[in-house]
Order: sequence, then C-alpha cells, then structure tokens
Amino acid sequence: MGINQNYWRANLCTEMKPVPNLMVIFGASGDLTKRKLIPALFSLYLRELFHPSSMVVGCARSKISTEEFRNSLKEFFPEAEDEVVNRFLSRIHYLSGDYSEGETYLKLSKKISELEKETGLEALNHTFYLSTPASLYSDIVPKLGEYGLTAENYLGEPWRHVVLEKPFGYDFNSAMALDQVLHKTLLERQIYRIDHYLGKETVQNILMLRFANIIFEPVWNSTYIDHVQITAAESIGVEDRAGYYDRAGALRDMFQNHMLAMLSLVAMEAPAIFDANAMRDEQLKLIKSIRPFPEDELEKYLVRGQYASAGKIPSYLEEPGIAADSTTETYAATKIMIDNWRWHGVPFYLRSGKRLNRKLSEIAITFKRVPHSIFPQLRPEDLEPDILILNVQPQEGMTLSIQAKQPGAKLCMGSLALDFNYSQVFGTTIPDAYERLLLDCMLGDQTLFIRSDVIAASWRLFTPVLEAWQNNQTPLYHYKSGGEGPEEANCLFKGTNACWRPLHL
Repeated sequence: MGINQNYWRANLCTEMKPVPNLMVIFGASGDLTKRKLIPALFSLYLRELFHPSSMVVGCARSKISTEEFRNSLKEFFPEAEDEVVNRFLSRIHYLSGDYSEGETYLKLSKKISELEKETGLEALNHTFYLSTPASLYSDIVPKLGEYGLTAENYLGEPWRHVVLEKPFGYDFNSAMALDQVLHKTLLERQIYRIDHYLGKETVQNILMLRFANIIFEPVWNSTYIDHVQITAAESIGVEDRAGYYDRAGALRDMFQNHMLAMLSLVAMEAPAIFDANAMRDEQLKLIKSIRPFPEDELEKYLVRGQYASAGKIPSYLEEPGIAADSTTETYAATKIMIDNWRWHGVPFYLRSGKRLNRKLSEIAITFKRVPHSIFPQLRPEDLEPDILILNVQPQEGMTLSIQAKQPGAKLCMGSLALDFNYSQVFGTTIPDAYERLLLDCMLGDQTLFIRSDVIAASWRLFTPVLEAWQNNQTPLYHYKSGGEGPEEANCLFKGTNACWRPLHL
C-alpha cells in the first residue's frame, strides 16, 4: 500500500469527532424522534462520535417526566445491552411545554444553563432540531430568538444552529414567506435544512464517482449519454401520514426536494473545492438551467396518477383520513430538459409514487449505443446500451451493465453486470442517513444541507405545475396498487426507443 493510501486510511477515512454540543429536539414525543433521531444519536454514541459532554433535551407538549421519556425510548434499542443503553439515556432530558408560550422558552433557557454548569465547560454549542410539523416553524424560531436562545457572538462561536425537516414551504410564495421568518431571527449559516436522501452513502458517492475518477468525466455529457432515469418508488400507501400527504401529494413530497437533489448531484458541474457553499452554488446553477415546463403542453412533460384498489388493498380514496373526492396525486413522473452545453438534448426522467411494485430508489444513466457494429448480423440497435445504475435503497451500491462475450459461439454476446454492494464489500452495516446528517450538524458542516436560494429555484420550477394540477388542467390517471404506475407515464418517452426501467425483480 502506497503512502497516499496510508494517509487516506489514517486521516480521510476517520470521522471527525464533534465538540461538546447540546441538542434540543422539539417534537420529542413524535415518531421521527423515537425511530430515527435518538437511534442515530445512539449509534454515534457507540462509535464514540457523541462527545462525552454532549447532551440532549427533548421538548414536547406531552406532560411526562424525564424518566418516563427515557423509558419510552428503550424499545428502539432492542439489541443493545441495558447498561450501555442506560448510560446513553442518562444524557437525555425532557421538558414539556407549549411551543407558542414564552414560559416554555424560559424553562428551556434555565434547563440549558443548568446542564451547561454540570459539564464544567465554559459554553456548549447548541443545536435546535425542529422535528415538528412545518406549520410550527414560524412559532418556534421567533420564540427562540426572542428569548436569546439563538444569539451568537460576531464570530458565531459557540454556535446556535437550527435544523429543519421538510417541507420547506407549500409553494414558491409560502417558501419565501417562511424564509423571511427564519432570516428575521437566524443567519443563513445557522439554518440546516435536512434532506435525508443526501445522507445516503450512494447519493454522496455520486460526487466521488464523478470527481475522483478521470474515466467518467469525458463521457458524462450529451455526446455519450442517451438519457437518465431517477426513481423513488414505495410499496406502501400513505400509512399514518394522510393529513399531511393529502395536502401535499407526490410532487411536493418528493420532487421539489429529494428528486431535484439527486438530479443536481448527477448533472451539476464540478465545484472548485469540496466546500458547502461551492457545492450549493453549482446545484443552484444546475436547477436554474432546467427548462421551465410549458404550461400549455404540460402533459408532454408531466404525468400524475392516484393508486386504485387491488384485491384487499384499498384505493387512495378509501384510506382513513382521505377526502372521498381528493385529486391528490400519489404518483408523479416528469421529463426534464437541462439547457446548458453539457446536457443539451438529454432527457432526465424522474418518477416517484406510492403503492408500486416494490420499494426502490435508483439513478440509472443510460449511455448511447455504439455508432457502428463490426459484428456480422448485429446492428448497433441490436446491442444493448451500457447502463450505470446507482442503487440508493434498499441495497446501497452500484451496477455497471456492459456488453461482453458469453461462453459459446464467437458472437455469443450479452449483458454483463459489474456489481458493487456497500455492505458486502466493506463488511459493515451502512450508517443510517440521519447518523451522517446529525454528525454534520454537530460538526457545523452544511455541505449536505440545502440553502435557501436552492429551495427558491426548486419551487419556482414546480409551482406553476402545482397550480395547474390544483385547477385540474391535466388528467389524473389511476393505476393498480402493486403495479408499475399509470401506463400513461410511458408517453413521456414518445419519439424515443427508451422506456421506464421495470420495478419488478
């Protein structure tokens, strides 16, 4: 092993350990906190990436004690030893209160001061995680500012960061209104907008794949790439999210954030350095290069659908909490064109939906076929194109499908898949996306978080579509639960030889 690889192993592959941090989680009694945030912090604790002086304060309306709150978390660590769990839980405290009342923030300020004194340190960095409905952001953030909980010195040390879960607004105007509320209290560098897809290893690996390997850059353009497909399919329905989902729909829930985030990493230009603002500058340039959807020809570029019943599986309209006349889409597919030199003429097909064949998130880059075949009786169109597939979930990894000789006759040729699976190759469990993102919050690293101008550009692209759909200017198709989505989505490939990649195994 060369000196460079020794350096990588010893330095670049070692996680940076955060300084002491006090994390306040609003919405602590909710599902996200118990199933994702606390287990992610526990995993960081086991990996010695949760500083010995760091602590967590859960805040919610439920009037329970700290001990009761700790006990409610134990079921989410079923395989851990009781002693280890109890040591971790001793770092967690609980405070009840109404988010709109000043008394809650006075009690929180007092609790923070008490815990800081216990550490014996001069001051702790504070992270406020809003694991609440987005409608409460405009209550909580101003109150944090009013009671001095987000105040920093001019150097921003110790920091006061606020973490927000999507959705970041309901459309362009509401997103801008939310942005104004946030920036009355916070600087942009204090705001961490989470998109958990960006915490997945395969999504992060897009950057390494593109910008750390010379073999991809010469072919990563319209000269060699035919089209790109990005899929985020779910086999489940709306579950217990009916109240939120029926107001949002697939386009708001997935496209404005997750789907465009993956698209931007695939298509953006190389940033000058691996830095949060340099990265997000390039993402912004890319999103601004997307051709606006023509409002008089939306059906050529977007298709929406709603799942129907199949056997004992209810339709969307039969789900508890869904209005009987709802026109909310549970499936959306779009063809996106990027008007720049690199991607001119290359369509990007994006689709996401519920009650589909299986859970699958992937990015498939399909290359053009060879321009001329030297093989007798084989035309260029007879040869399958090379495809690079980035598997985001459920199995993180990648596959390169190429044409190769198979045993037998001289011209016996077929597709050969070169597979890479993270867990198999590295022999370790892939950290949950929230582990990566929570660690970055405690390190003060915004690289994998979304900036306000990127959000504005995303909403500007999709808001006209949402308004047209709200006015039922385009059809709402129905598709069978457990299938591939509405057949009408195939019309997006009209005039090409391509089609959607099958979801079924």
